[in-house]
Amino acid sequence: MRKRQVRDMIWIRNGERKDLPAIHLIENEAIMNGNATFDLLEKSMDEKQEWFTKFEGMYPILVAEWEGEVAGYAYLSPFEEKLAYQSTVELSVYVYPQFHGLGIGHALMTAILDKGKECGFHTVISKITDGNERSVQLHNRYGFTYVGTLKEVGYKFDRWHDVLLYQWFPQEH
Repeated sequence: MRKRQVRDMIWIRNGERKDLPAIHLIENEAIMNGNATFDLLEKSMDEKQEWFTKFEGMYPILVAEWEGEVAGYAYLSPFEEKLAYQSTVELSVYVYPQFHGLGIGHALMTAILDKGKECGFHTVISKITDGNERSVQLHNRYGFTYVGTLKEVGYKFDRWHDVLLYQWFPQEH
């Protein structure tokens, strides 16, 4: 029997309401144990449902399944609320820690950037907490350009964090 590539075990699809419990779990794990998000308090399921309703149909929300289990998710959201920013989106990718190293982040990144192109967005912005080398490497691999650092803008886990800004233009890829 031929071994399947790890990539063959990942299924990327549009997020659905049925995925909200898993998305909720993944996000709250990131809030409580990581600095990829500067949220300090866990989100309620009601808050996740409101988030889904707000973006559903307007911005892509994707989930990655590994052997039938939601292992991560990615989405594009408004970079800013002002109308002049409407073609600029912010990228978010989260993978549950037990699934790190399996290529799920790469699969989500490929799929969400393809969706960004399909939607006609002009530019994609990522904010990465300084020190998150895995995310920096992922963004570099996909052609993002480092455009600056915001110094000491987030306070979490008893210290200040810098945020690295990365930008990607779909029409160039």
